[in-house]
Amino acid sequence: MVLDAAVLAQAARILAVLGDAGLRVVTAESCTGGLVAGALTQHGGSSDMVEGGFVTYSNDMKMAVLGVPRMLLERHGAVSAEVAGVMAEGALARAEKADIAVAITGIAGPGGGSAAKPVGLVWFGVAARRGGTRVVSGRFDGDRGAVRRQAVARALELVGDCAASWGSVRPDV
Repeated sequence: MVLDAAVLAQAARILAVLGDAGLRVVTAESCTGGLVAGALTQHGGSSDMVEGGFVTYSNDMKMAVLGVPRMLLERHGAVSAEVAGVMAEGALARAEKADIAVAITGIAGPGGGSAAKPVGLVWFGVAARRGGTRVVSGRFDGDRGAVRRQAVARALELVGDCAASWGSVRPDV
């Protein structure tokens, strides 16, 4: 999937917000397969704001690379609030120079959905060194490419929101 101009422009705006705040981001991606990191690193100078990214598509990789507990995956499934939050926290713990981590796990389709977890369901986790972890979900319509594109845009939005509110968050005392 090629990222469209709107997503790339959004990534450029997020990089500017990160740069203005002196912040660095790391990604932990499952259903987007590295597209968030790809959108951010499409732009020159992004190495000042992007620490890196983890593509953890399988449960084994989520456990080995990000430290997601097997029990959590068995109890809640990979596409869950619990796993998204731990993915973000695991990425932040492993990228010591990053200030913000965003994690994405979902069902892009066309198969793999169920009544409880339909195609288009995506969970996002955002962990910040200041401010803790936030988890939100989204339901996206369209084919696999459309779901992934919308998930990338939402992940970028969440990073931007976190970076923009950075100065208003009290550091841990």
